[in-house]
Amino acid sequence: MSYPVNGMENNVEKVAGVLRNDAKLCDEVLVLALGDCTLCLRSNCQQLIDRLGAYFSAVTTTIGAVADIDIVAVDSDVLNLGLEFADWAREPGKKGRKDAYVDLPDGRLILKVRTGMLFLQCETHKIAAGPCLAHDNQVINFINSQYMNWLQQRDWRICHAAAVVRDGSGLAIAGFSGGGKSTLMLHFLDDDGLSYLTNDRLFVRKNGSLLQAAGIPKLPRINPGTIVNNPKLFDLIPKHQREVLLRLPRHELWALEEKYDVQVDQVYGAGRMVFSAPLSAFLVLNWQPDSDRTADIRPVNLSERRDLLGAIMKSPGPFYQYADGSFYQDQTPLDEQAYLDILEGVSVYEACGRIDFKAIKEICLETMLDWS
Repeated sequence: MSYPVNGMENNVEKVAGVLRNDAKLCDEVLVLALGDCTLCLRSNCQQLIDRLGAYFSAVTTTIGAVADIDIVAVDSDVLNLGLEFADWAREPGKKGRKDAYVDLPDGRLILKVRTGMLFLQCETHKIAAGPCLAHDNQVINFINSQYMNWLQQRDWRICHAAAVVRDGSGLAIAGFSGGGKSTLMLHFLDDDGLSYLTNDRLFVRKNGSLLQAAGIPKLPRINPGTIVNNPKLFDLIPKHQREVLLRLPRHELWALEEKYDVQVDQVYGAGRMVFSAPLSAFLVLNWQPDSDRTADIRPVNLSERRDLLGAIMKSPGPFYQYADGSFYQDQTPLDEQAYLDILEGVSVYEACGRIDFKAIKEICLETMLDWS
């Protein structure tokens, strides 16, 4: 569906009107309780509301309080607004076009290049429009991006890390691309004494002498290489398909990009998800699949090993809007010193040698730290 520009590049309200397109919204809404933040989603598609409700079941609520964040998701055909989008620069090592954007005087319009989904981000409107039901994972990401904005505007710093919690204390797990942080995190969850905090986006903030960690309500999203080697995840892939995958060479198996969501409470048991905890340590996976050295960990000083910061730091991305209403730009350099300052006093370890999830898990649980 195409629309003429007609001044839309200068008027966020016109863009919002086209995206909403007078869609009749359902009476039912989805309300999420995210710590101190309440988020409300409305849509013209009841099936989408139901599907998102199942996904976010751990944080859904019926509280009638005024929401901190209001989102509208309009399920429609792909919309062509006739605007010129600029490509958002990908992070090092990432290829292909993913996000494009148009900066408006009072907001930003973001296009998902592969699906045609559009997202309006501004102080007065947060709208997802396009084939939302077909690409509900992108609506999920949009919801989480709004909560991530809320956190960052309150001095939480974003890290590219998974995290688990034992006895009220958290362990963050960072790694370079394909390093296996999600796989290791799920190995930890095989132990009934550990809980899931986050899979890929971790937020940290000083709280007196403690470093507090917070996660977002996004389920672990994993590839087949993780599934076929973990019995608790076998049901995510049919048995015959799993057998075919296991016959692939190891490097081909781990290179496969087919994402599956892991419903933590269903797979590992009810009550296994937490959303904040003091952070006791950071583990950076810097191991190699072809190393001839036994897997091991060692303490490191991040000030002396800034090369490891690349695995921890994370760009806020195109959806990030500062508290003053301005937007993050893709060429903005990440602030290494800010990460060093906030992680000062936290034990940091490097996993090295060959990739061995079982061995590193045992070392972490038994000898690395007592998580207290």
